[in-house]
Amino acid sequence: MAAVADTTTVRRVRRGPSFGKVAAWAVMAAIVLITLLPFYWILRTALSSNTALAAHPGDVLPVDPTTGGFERALGLQSAEEAIAQGGSGGGLKFWRYLINSVIVSTLITVCQIFFSAMAAYAFARLRWRGREKVFGLFLAGLMVPTIFTLLPNFVLIKQLGLVDTLLGVALPTMFMTPFAVFFLRQFFMNVPREVEEAALLDGAGKIRIFFRVMLPMASTPILTLGLLTYITAWNDYFWPLMVSYSDSSRVLTVALAIFRAQTPQTGYDWSGLMAATLIAALPMLVLFGCFARRIVSSISFTGIK
Repeated sequence: MAAVADTTTVRRVRRGPSFGKVAAWAVMAAIVLITLLPFYWILRTALSSNTALAAHPGDVLPVDPTTGGFERALGLQSAEEAIAQGGSGGGLKFWRYLINSVIVSTLITVCQIFFSAMAAYAFARLRWRGREKVFGLFLAGLMVPTIFTLLPNFVLIKQLGLVDTLLGVALPTMFMTPFAVFFLRQFFMNVPREVEEAALLDGAGKIRIFFRVMLPMASTPILTLGLLTYITAWNDYFWPLMVSYSDSSRVLTVALAIFRAQTPQTGYDWSGLMAATLIAALPMLVLFGCFARRIVSSISFTGIK
């Protein structure tokens, strides 16, 4: 009897994958391939020369492979060398724009996480009159399209005298957003109240509990929200385009559009533009690739579906 059971178990273990699993994996592989195709095309264009691209626009592999696009994007080529390879001849102040993007994204992320965490704790733990109504009104901001707030924000930034400054680029989203408050509130609501009660018995006040107990416990959701906020701020384009007019406040996403300058030889410097785009996107891809699993687990833990 035991031998028969062992044989059945072996047969079940050696049983091949079902048709449904094979089809599911095939669909997933096709989706991954379609998703990665634009990134490959960017890399292929960045490694090609502009003159060769104009002659062979449909080739799958890099045409006349060269690193000239990356050199122009990083400002390592002279104007003569750039024009010889079909580039614009105009330099891209890559490092200046990169620093501006880092400053703006860091400022938005740090301030937004700090103020959103305080608001989320107030909505989740503190008892005050009209709390649920105020939170519902605050959450209704998620239904307001971002484009509706651009003009009022621009008027406010202009009145404050912050146009064409890094602070003016960061200010509209620097304090808090409905999603950030909702995200952290979901976590604070799942923390057992016994933790706070134990801290109260030890003589801690609400402020001390928030900074010494709740914030350390929320390190994973805060890290997740910080990554999402940083990526969103890094990729923002339309608002920085509205309020930045010089190199002192221009971020990398806006600078890439300006870098696409015409040349007498081949038109647009597609090779340099794709190289700069790839370099600009690389830090965000690395961050998301390193913390993707933590982001998914944190979102599932907070109860967001």
